[in-house]
Amino acid sequence: MTPVEYLAAALVIGGTFFGLVATVGLLRLPDLYSRLHAASKSDTLGSVLAIAGTATVLGVTTESMKMVFLLLFLFLTSPTAAHAIARAGRAQDVEPVGENAAWDEDEGGETQ
Repeated sequence: MTPVEYLAAALVIGGTFFGLVATVGLLRLPDLYSRLHAASKSDTLGSVLAIAGTATVLGVTTESMKMVFLLLFLFLTSPTAAHAIARAGRAQDVEPVGENAAWDEDEGGETQ
């Protein structure tokens, strides 16, 4: 294996790990907001690492440039979608779950 292939393998393995962390977070965390956090952060990072690993193997080609655009698209859309879902949950009065979790109405809807 060449060093580039080792780097690509490390990126794909890292992406797989973060995808697994996102899956565990979706299954284990108690409420919408916690699950949303796990899905938006870990899943985005996992996807980006896996795509970067694949683009590394391909080198400088048209396909790798398409993957770079896909990376940019993921970085822009995933946090935006997570934010929109969280705002929709707040608008629908979805309560956070937890011992000290509550909406602080005096602070503009932020959790305590």
